[in-house]
Amino acid sequence: MGNSMIKVEKEYRKLFLAGVVNGIGDRFSSVAILAMLLQITGSGLAVGMTLAIRLIPFVFFGPLGGWLADRVPKKSILVATDLFRILFALSFLWVHSEEDLWIVYLSSFFLAAGEAIYSPARKSAIPLLVNKEKLIKVNSLEQVLIGIVLIGGAFSGGIVSFIFGAHVTFWFNAASFLGAAAIISTIRFPEHKRVQEGAVPKMEAPFTVFKKVILMSASVLILLICEVLIASMNGIDNVLISVYAVNEFQLGDIGVGLFYGALGIGLTLSYFIANRLRKNFLVTGLVCLLIEGASLLLLSRIHIVGLAFLLFCSVAFMSGIGNACFDTILMKEIPEEHQGMMFGLLATIGNTILGLSMFLSGIALNYLAPRSLGMIGGGSYILIAILLLAVISSKAYQKRSQSLHY
Repeated sequence: MGNSMIKVEKEYRKLFLAGVVNGIGDRFSSVAILAMLLQITGSGLAVGMTLAIRLIPFVFFGPLGGWLADRVPKKSILVATDLFRILFALSFLWVHSEEDLWIVYLSSFFLAAGEAIYSPARKSAIPLLVNKEKLIKVNSLEQVLIGIVLIGGAFSGGIVSFIFGAHVTFWFNAASFLGAAAIISTIRFPEHKRVQEGAVPKMEAPFTVFKKVILMSASVLILLICEVLIASMNGIDNVLISVYAVNEFQLGDIGVGLFYGALGIGLTLSYFIANRLRKNFLVTGLVCLLIEGASLLLLSRIHIVGLAFLLFCSVAFMSGIGNACFDTILMKEIPEEHQGMMFGLLATIGNTILGLSMFLSGIALNYLAPRSLGMIGGGSYILIAILLLAVISSKAYQKRSQSLHY
């Protein structure tokens, strides 16, 4: 799977491997932390606070991470943020009672802050390490990476934590950050000339860059609208995975692991389709969003575990293809000198809206049955896809009419 691509692109192979290593370590730790919080407090409040705290840093550090990615060598950012997170990964070893919960909240905040700075640097490094014609293949491999992390981290993390204890996962997470930093330190980054020469690019406010880039490309503007709309509904899916597993299918923690495993399988399988695409990325991505919505709609209606597993695979499969298409468009359309800033801002916007969406979805479950909320989420995806496909069709029709007229 993608063997030839990874063999040819040696520098990207190291970035991919580092992502697998620290991604699985982080997932191992996250599963253990949430289980530990439930054991200590017996309440979901601490879990909810921890999840919310992990999203807050993106509001402040996402733009900073983007700004740094356009001005500081990316290798330095990636290695420094991995090393910075080791201490906070180990700090959970000192949590034994409710009096120690402040350690969980503080360390969760700084781990997420590190990720907020790391993420735009990593994403904007990809177009530097591979040929632009191969971006769709690489972005489809990025979905495989997420799938591996979900299967190897979220699913296996619960088992490891249960058998060996949470403390083992915390040591494993710290070691994974150290290992990832060691791998990244060997990558040769062909940095942007201005960064290499030590020249500081012209200082521009984040939202000035943002406005300039979205006005430059209709595709980027449509993707921004798509990002906002999808994130506003995505909180429903995130909340309902556990609710479906525990309350609707009565499968407990095993069900949560099973459904997350299904998402990992779907994302991994999406590579086989996404890497063969050559054009029409925007339309393909929106069609995938439409089918993803239909799968979520069906998921809210069925009561058979096997079908639910297959539908979760379908949701992730379509999401993986769509994400690969959308990321490829952004990497091709956004100028290299603004990619770090733009990816940082998009992560900030997406995570802020996602956090609000998860909070509102939790409140909505006090008034709506989980399956009713699932129907709303799936139907919304379908409407978003149809609306944006209609906009694209309208623009294409206008362009054709104008060319015929002249």
